[in-house]
Amino acid sequence: MPVAGIPYKDLYIYYLEGRINSECNFFGNEFIGNWQEDDFSFLFFKNPAQDKIKKLLVAQPNLTLIDDYRMTYDEWHGKMPFSLRIGRFIINPPWETRENLQNGIEIILDPGVVFGTGTHPTTHDCMEALELAFDNDCGQIESVMDLGTGTGLLSIAAAHLGSKKTLAVDINYLAATTAKKNIFLNGMEERIIPVQGSAQDFIRLPSDLIIANIHYDVMKLLINPEGFTNKKSFILSGLLRREAEEIDFQLSKLPVKIIKKWEFNGIWYTFFGKTF
Repeated sequence: MPVAGIPYKDLYIYYLEGRINSECNFFGNEFIGNWQEDDFSFLFFKNPAQDKIKKLLVAQPNLTLIDDYRMTYDEWHGKMPFSLRIGRFIINPPWETRENLQNGIEIILDPGVVFGTGTHPTTHDCMEALELAFDNDCGQIESVMDLGTGTGLLSIAAAHLGSKKTLAVDINYLAATTAKKNIFLNGMEERIIPVQGSAQDFIRLPSDLIIANIHYDVMKLLINPEGFTNKKSFILSGLLRREAEEIDFQLSKLPVKIIKKWEFNGIWYTFFGKTF
């Protein structure tokens, strides 16, 4: 039985090779969004949309329909997003009853169809690293850059901890719009600016703290003296063991100090450090 209040009962997903022309605007209210990865597109609908897909393929003959899927909302996420506590934060989906908020900071998080509900071990480690970063012993942090923001969870947490201005960047349009929705749900629109764009295009901007829970192929381009070392501190995550070893080696050549490392089952790694 579906949980009352969840955004979607079933998802209808169409997997295509090619990028959708932004001028195609005939999808209607049943359209949830388009997740683009490289030259592939995943179109999400609330109801079956075969006719709309056929119309799209006629309008854009460069596209190829690879497959289509129907699955429940919790099947897409692996499990239904649920309330959980990470450190001092209590993360609640908007359809959950919000109780027992004493001694905790609530974050309301509606992931939509974007991954990033707070359950992944790298997210746990980044949240812990954030609390450590905002400790007075690590210096005052007033500005944050969150590269690969996803649902916006880490940006919202940073704003709660004291960041006055946070730039939440994601290359994926659907992620950026989901982050924007969550920023408004938490009343943080005056503190957080969501942006769709490439992480490399923003790395040179100054900020006190950079968070990058992001693919290794992107992260290795960010770890360079031109932009990385003008930050006071950094949180780097989303790394597998071999990738973490390479990032550790790159960091050893820069004027930085790693304060703490997190390791989850020898698989996922997170770094928190400072520049000097």
